Amino acid sequence: MSDRPHTPVLDRVSTPADMKSLSDAELHQLADDVRSEVISAVSVTGGHLGAGLGVVELTVALHAVFDTPKDKIIWDVGHQCYPHKVLTGRRDRIRTLRQKDGLSGFTKRSESPFDPFGAAHSSTSISAALGFAVARDLGGAPPEGNGDAIAVIGDGSMSAGMAFEAMNNAGHLKKRMIVVLNDNEMSIAPPVGALSSYLSQLYAGAPFQEFKSAAKGAVSLLPEPFREGAKRAKDMLKHMTVGGTLFEQLGFSYVGPIDGHDLDQLLPVLRTVHDRATGPILIHCITKKGKGYAPAEQARDKGHGVSKFNVVTGEQKKAPSNAPSYTKVFAQTLLDEASRDDKVCAVTAAMPDGTGLNLFAERYPSRCFDVGIAEQHGVTFSAALAAGGMKPFCAMYSTFLQRGYDQVVHDVAIQRLPVRFAIDRAGLVGADGATHAGAFDVAYLSNLPDFVVMAAADEAELVHMVATAAAYDDGPIAFRFPRGEGVGVELPERGEALEIGKGRMIREGARVAILSFGTRLAEVEAACEALAARGITPTVADARFAKPLDRTLILELAEQHEALITIEEGAVGGFGSHVAQLLADEAVFDTGLKFRSMVLPDTFIDQSSPEDMYAMAGLNAADIEAKVLDVLGVAKLDSKRA
Repeated sequence: MSDRPHTPVLDRVSTPADMKSLSDAELHQLADDVRSEVISAVSVTGGHLGAGLGVVELTVALHAVFDTPKDKIIWDVGHQCYPHKVLTGRRDRIRTLRQKDGLSGFTKRSESPFDPFGAAHSSTSISAALGFAVARDLGGAPPEGNGDAIAVIGDGSMSAGMAFEAMNNAGHLKKRMIVVLNDNEMSIAPPVGALSSYLSQLYAGAPFQEFKSAAKGAVSLLPEPFREGAKRAKDMLKHMTVGGTLFEQLGFSYVGPIDGHDLDQLLPVLRTVHDRATGPILIHCITKKGKGYAPAEQARDKGHGVSKFNVVTGEQKKAPSNAPSYTKVFAQTLLDEASRDDKVCAVTAAMPDGTGLNLFAERYPSRCFDVGIAEQHGVTFSAALAAGGMKPFCAMYSTFLQRGYDQVVHDVAIQRLPVRFAIDRAGLVGADGATHAGAFDVAYLSNLPDFVVMAAADEAELVHMVATAAAYDDGPIAFRFPRGEGVGVELPERGEALEIGKGRMIREGARVAILSFGTRLAEVEAACEALAARGITPTVADARFAKPLDRTLILELAEQHEALITIEEGAVGGFGSHVAQLLADEAVFDTGLKFRSMVLPDTFIDQSSPEDMYAMAGLNAADIEAKVLDVLGVAKLDSKRA
């Protein structure tokens, strides 16, 4: 195609083995070719652009120096792996990124032997690299062999405690392994915290100066907790004055900082490390997210996540919105609550834009906290805010809140602290696939005593649930909502606190009752329209609450109908399971009630559009219609689904 970039060196490279014969000058050209190819591909598919552009030279250098797939390159998070995929036999499929049956946007073991460890959430790479290093030394023999283990981790991911847990263990075991700190001063949002400041100060002034000369005055540059902390911190500072670093105190040899976009720096350093390293070593690379593509470099998020775009202008091709997004409705409603109550505050973990809290931060900066990639800390921090008399809203994606589950149990639930959990990205989310699916939060929260769990059926309900959470002080409360636009209902001027544990009737019918939890309600309504043509009129109710259940409503539905169907955007073990438990406890099944629970299938669903994923899950209107007909014993004559 004429719009494909000119890539003469890349055209000669199918796998990293083809790079071994290239000169350093050709590797420079290869890096330029890879950057052009990634920009071109992502302009067609959309995806995570900036992170990949920031590691083009690093990717080329790593594959040129090390022997992959025997040597394991483990990309933390995996947002930055597109150049890696181009160089590892997947260039011919790179324009299928994040599409149905296409390449994953992250590393994925089942996709290629060059992806030794699957990723998508942060801060796992050092643990994984250490595991590979130990497996190698113990005689582990995967099909592609066991060589060096190289973790590539960003400075944003270093704020998660797990990265330090792994480094502490690696320093203790003293195994040969390599950590490349890809320091772009950027996570998804601008980085926060003392560690980020520390890394920034290491190269303040002349960016790539010899570290030891920078370290002489480092004591004064360190944040207060480091200066005034415990003995280990003081020991670290003592050593810093003679050229040590935090990483060296953890048992790593430290190299850097070096320019991560300069192959003339990268190649000699990596070759030296490859030939001489004996124990754990950290290479500190300074990179620029979005490097080499002006629209990404100039964007606030450095082109983190983009839709399809024009390569020349960088203009993104976004479909016009017909209704406000659930995220925006949540953010605006929370702002309204905060304007009326100065105790309302908000906590997020490195996702201020994704959770809509950037609006809150602008209006009420002293009451909005981005804790960085640190969900465990974020949850416990919220718990103590609640204990301290505030009304914290802990806003996290469903799949990220999983990381703070122990804290949800021990620090929030057991203490019955009124933390308000705003759970975004509920249900299936599309192009990010299984790693970001909000499938489990209903199950993992509803089994906790005294936890209130809500799900909004539409954006108006979400407004009421934010108000309900703000007014509720008796313990923890959560409400979930999906990614994307609402259904277009009129929004109330102000949310009203709902009665805890009470659902609502949507329509009265006969024979079969459908009890919906969350935004499948619109699909239920569509199914009812199709069923009406067959003379079947189900009763429809919106549960609103998975915990506490509306016992009266559920038992009445069971008593007045021959069949009851629950539906939810969550895994088995959630809302439907709790309803089944209630019905069993009340001996309802003894009298012959037909019960069915429609949930996400017991599998991880690969990436596609959300609509397609829900079709695969069997939770669309046609599936609901078929379920009603089946439970009533009505034969469906037409073979095609509506």
